[in-house]
Amino acid sequence: MQQVHGRERMRRRGSFVGVLLLAGTFLAAPAQAASPIEIVVSDVGHTDAGGMVLVELRILNDDRQPQTVTLPDQVTGFLVIDGKQQMISVERVAEEPKDRIVAPESFARARYRFAPPPGTRMDGAILSIPAWSPQRLAIDARPASPTAALAVQVPERAQGEEVAAPAIEARPDDRIAGNAFLPNLSAYEPVYAVYGPGTNSDARIQISFKYQLFGSRGNGPNESWLEGLHFAYTQRMFWDLGAKSSPFRNIDYQPELIYLTRSKVISHNISVSGQVGLRHESNGRDGLASRSVNSIYVSPMAAMPLGDGYRLTVAPRLSFYVGDLSDNPDIRRYRGNTGLFLAIGKDDGLRLSTTSRFNFSSGKGALDAELSYPLPRLLGGGPDFYLFGQTFVGYGENLLDYNRHTTRFRIGLGLVR
Repeated sequence: MQQVHGRERMRRRGSFVGVLLLAGTFLAAPAQAASPIEIVVSDVGHTDAGGMVLVELRILNDDRQPQTVTLPDQVTGFLVIDGKQQMISVERVAEEPKDRIVAPESFARARYRFAPPPGTRMDGAILSIPAWSPQRLAIDARPASPTAALAVQVPERAQGEEVAAPAIEARPDDRIAGNAFLPNLSAYEPVYAVYGPGTNSDARIQISFKYQLFGSRGNGPNESWLEGLHFAYTQRMFWDLGAKSSPFRNIDYQPELIYLTRSKVISHNISVSGQVGLRHESNGRDGLASRSVNSIYVSPMAAMPLGDGYRLTVAPRLSFYVGDLSDNPDIRRYRGNTGLFLAIGKDDGLRLSTTSRFNFSSGKGALDAELSYPLPRLLGGGPDFYLFGQTFVGYGENLLDYNRHTTRFRIGLGLVR
C-alpha cells in the first residue's frame, strides 16, 4: 500500500505506520468529548481464498480506559482504475466480531474486504473510503493470504507516543481538500456527445451527475439511512446542426431526488440493490411547445458476473405519474408505466446497454440502445474516452416529441457509459 501523489511507501520495521483515518464517525454526542479511538489502515492488497481484496485496519485507543467500538457491516468505497471511478461495497469479514473492546492505550485488529471488478487489474488501483478518510490509497495487489502478516507481533505504543500522519502534498489546483462537494459528487447517467446526419436533431448531448446529500454515515454508531439520499441531475440537448444558425431544437431538464440502498452480495457473487426516486422533467419552453411531467418510480437492480470478465446488469422500473399533465395529457399512452434497463459487457471492453419503456395497453413504447468501447484500447493509448454508438427507435426521444415515432442512429464520444 502506498500513498498517492508521490508520498513514499509507509512501511517501517518494528512499528506499524498506515494512513490515519478520521475518527469523526466514532465521536460521541456533540455535547461530549471527542472519542479517543483512531483508525489506521495498515495494509490493502492481499486477497483471500475467494479472491476478495482485504483491507486491514488497526483500531487505536489512546485512552486509559477500555473502549467499545461497533464496526459497521458495510461501508461505501470508491475505486479508480485507469482514471475511471466506480462505487464498491466494502464489507466486514464474517469472522471479525462486530463489537470490539480495545484495551487502554492499545489497539485491536480488524479486516474488511471487497470484490474486485471482474477482469480488472487491482495493482495500482486507487481506493478511497470517504466514511473513514478523504485520503486515497494505491493498492499493492498480492495474491498471498495475509494470515502470516496478521500473526506478526506489533509492539504496543508507549504511553503518549504519537503515530505520525503522512505528509500531504500542497497543490495550488487542489479543490478537494476540506471540500465536501467533490467527494460527494459522482457519475449517474451516461455522459456523451453523438452525431447522426439526416435528422432535424442531428446531435444529441447528455450530461449527468448525482450528489450524496449527507455524505457517508456508514461507520459504527453514526451509520445512517441518510447516506443513500442523493440529488441527481441529467440534461439532454438536441442540436439541429443542419438548420440555419444551428439552434438547439429541444433541451430536456431532469432533476431528481433519489434514494439508493446499499449493495448487498448474495450467492454466486450476485449483488443487489434498489433505487426509488422523485423525478421532474421539463423542456423550459412555453406555449404549445411546453412539456412537463413529474413521476415517482421504484427500480430494483441486480448485477451478476458471467465469466471471462463479463457482467450482466438488470434493472426493471415501475413509474407513477403525479401532478399536472396538462402540457402533455396523453404522455402515459406513449411512455407507459414500465421500463427495463439491461447492460452486458466488460468494464474495460465492449459494453451494450439498453433502456426500454412500454405501454402494454396501447402497444407503444421506445428502445434506446448504446454500444461503447474504450478508445485507448483502439488507439493503443490516447484520451480516456469511449467510442460511443447510439440508436433510438420508438416514441418520445425527447419531451417535445413525446407522441412522435422516430428512428435515430448516431455515433460519437462518451465520458461516462
